[in-house]
Amino acid sequence: MPDLPAPALIPFIDVVGTFVFAISGTQTAIDKKLDPFGASVIAFATALGGGTVRDLLLNLRPVWIQEERLLVTVFVAVVVTLLFRKEIGRFRRTMFLFDTVGIALFTVLGMEKALRLGVPPLIALVMGVVSAVFGGVVRDILCNEIPLIFRREVYATACLAGGVAYLLMRLAPVPPGVPVWIAIAIIILIRILAVRLKWAFPNLNPEE
Repeated sequence: MPDLPAPALIPFIDVVGTFVFAISGTQTAIDKKLDPFGASVIAFATALGGGTVRDLLLNLRPVWIQEERLLVTVFVAVVVTLLFRKEIGRFRRTMFLFDTVGIALFTVLGMEKALRLGVPPLIALVMGVVSAVFGGVVRDILCNEIPLIFRREVYATACLAGGVAYLLMRLAPVPPGVPVWIAIAIIILIRILAVRLKWAFPNLNPEE
């Protein structure tokens, strides 16, 4: 397989993904009428939970323990969301948008980190999905909601589709970095189409 894109992409994606996921978590906390401290906890869990699980599975120290930039990113996102919650609240789809961008960025980030460690592509795909969805799982559990990946919505499946596309594009003679952005676009597109067209998996209970 060709070399991965420049390492500079990883911290960039990490910061942007952390920021948008922290906004998503803060928005959820606002909807649940939590206080600022509670909002900070939910934002932290949403933004850094998936990456922490991924790093522990890969036998790594979580990045936020080694560097302060991700904690600062979460704090800034919480402050921005609380200061402009009225403006953000006017757009009911804001949380969906931030969550969608977040899972797309973190899927690719998780896969790149895993591939750089030399793990097999299939395991790297799993690590990408873990990075993308486990923060949301922790957020939903803390907020007493059924995690989105356990419902009928097309959510983790979008991450899988984008991840598979990323792995396949790495086999093709395309410039480094291109597969990253195409995979991100695929995940975002599938999520948007799934919501707009109401794509969903069949319920396991045939009576419902």
